[in-house]
Amino acid sequence: MTTQVIIVIVFTFIIHLINTLSYSVRLVGIKTGRLAVSFALFNILVLISRTSNSLQAPLLAKKIEQDLLSGGVYNTATVFHWIILAASAGTLVGAFLIPSFQGIFEKMVLRFNVERSVSKLILHGFTKSGVKQIRDQFKIPSRQNIKHLKNLTTIPKKLVLLNVLVVSILTVGSLASLYAGYLNPELRGTAISLSAVITGTATVLMVIFIDPFFSLLTDDVLEGKQTQIYFTRCVVLMVTSRFVGTLLAQLLLYPAAAAIVFVAGVL
Repeated sequence: MTTQVIIVIVFTFIIHLINTLSYSVRLVGIKTGRLAVSFALFNILVLISRTSNSLQAPLLAKKIEQDLLSGGVYNTATVFHWIILAASAGTLVGAFLIPSFQGIFEKMVLRFNVERSVSKLILHGFTKSGVKQIRDQFKIPSRQNIKHLKNLTTIPKKLVLLNVLVVSILTVGSLASLYAGYLNPELRGTAISLSAVITGTATVLMVIFIDPFFSLLTDDVLEGKQTQIYFTRCVVLMVTSRFVGTLLAQLLLYPAAAAIVFVAGVL
């Protein structure tokens, strides 16, 4: 496994770790009543995720080019599956860290109201008191969260299934396009350009169906129409469906790549 592949795996892990932790933002915003500040501070981590995402494709494309030039065919598909496995690992670790991250992030939001400066907030995190506050927030997820998985009637099943589909498409979209370029080098440019269409379609589905549900639910909790327990239950179910989506991406890799090759040939 080359250094480029290892870096891509690390980037993929980081991307899905941060995306999973994003569910904590609304929880903290509801608890502190500082929803706007919560999103603003989390955008710092989003920048890290987007930077990792922007570097991921070029590094992997370089690996494919090297395989094509060398004629290496023995491990290219395996590399893609390892990358998708990193997505599942990042999601799983993120799910495990949500309770700890929620506590840490809540302290950050409250501290930001005092410091009113991102740089001062970051510096505070390296002070003795800041390190102690972070250390004290680490906790093991409650068993109660596992029980939430039995309450599928509390959230629209279609939404859970849609989240599985959307996450699987977002996970495999750019990878399938790159793999399609490997399967048919003559259509590599067209195949890679189709990545934006695939991920864009999944993003549209998320924006139209999933994000509005959580936005309305957040407002309902803030207005007292729903409880934080119900919101937490929904988060647990959506995080679980996200993990299942990354597993489904393993099965979709080759069919998606083959479909992209077909579409690229028709265009």
